[in-house]
Amino acid sequence: MPKPKHILVIRLSAMGDVAMSVPVLRAFVSQYPDVKLTVLTKPFFKPFFRGILNVNCIAAEIKEKHKGVFGLWKLSRELLQLDIDLVADLHNVLRSKILKFFFFGKKVVQIDKGREEKKRLTSGQYFKQLKTTHQRYADVFEKLGYPLDLSQPVFPEKVQLSSKHLDVIGNNEKQWVGIAPFAAFQGKMYPIDLMTEVVDTLSKTYQVFLFGAGNDEARQLNAIASQFENVINLAGRFTLDEELDIISNLDVMLAMDSGNAHLAAMLGVNVITVWGVTHPYAGFLPFHQTIDSAILANRERYPKIPTSVYGNKLPEGYEQVMRFIAPETIISKIHNALK
Repeated sequence: MPKPKHILVIRLSAMGDVAMSVPVLRAFVSQYPDVKLTVLTKPFFKPFFRGILNVNCIAAEIKEKHKGVFGLWKLSRELLQLDIDLVADLHNVLRSKILKFFFFGKKVVQIDKGREEKKRLTSGQYFKQLKTTHQRYADVFEKLGYPLDLSQPVFPEKVQLSSKHLDVIGNNEKQWVGIAPFAAFQGKMYPIDLMTEVVDTLSKTYQVFLFGAGNDEARQLNAIASQFENVINLAGRFTLDEELDIISNLDVMLAMDSGNAHLAAMLGVNVITVWGVTHPYAGFLPFHQTIDSAILANRERYPKIPTSVYGNKLPEGYEQVMRFIAPETIISKIHNALK
């Protein structure tokens, strides 16, 4: 029987989860160069997969022509025309399960998200490192017949910045520190006043770039950047493609347990993460980073950590969990990373 030559990979959202798939796919194409991958994801995330050999990206327009069951049926017809041999479902939600039904006769492997393990972790039944999301993705490919070794990562080269980039960021010779201070939930976000102290100190030694999305975050970052030399707010000034170019040139990225951490990690940038009510043990530490790169909240003071997998549960009394992480702790971690 001939070896399969074309695998459909499904990962629609969220940003961090999609970004975490990128190093795994880079490992795949390095180890199996004769196999083609087609990635099904949201249109916004297509730049994540740029420049990866043998990887084609298809946008699922789930709010428009691919909306609902009929829309997914139309999407499946489009995908089946590509001569797919196997399906790697890295998402395992209702949409991808419906698509699985339309791929009758094709071998489909869906990710085991470890929901029961994560439930026990967040309920306090035990506290131990669970399998990483990257390894869970790799497990899907192994079940399809393609075991992966993630221990020798493959990263893209730094992108040469354009004149548009340089018009904004200049040619500062200092080391570049990216800071992405926002997260989806309060319990995952370092207080903005304390982060301003971090920016103040770091800007005396490094060139600092601030990352965010949306008008509200851009306003807050502008307020910070306007106070200090060597600090530039990038929020809203570039496309995602262009922002990824800048991230690829950072010396280190400071981020929360959020998508920006995974964007930097997928590009091979050293990442320092700050964790509040979530914890790396749930499996979301950025790729190729160790627990030593994570700055953690005090579990002796806040024993319910992790309160949830995604940070959407903030128990009473946990509102200030991040305030017990001193700015000096973060600053010291950045200095050590850049020695």
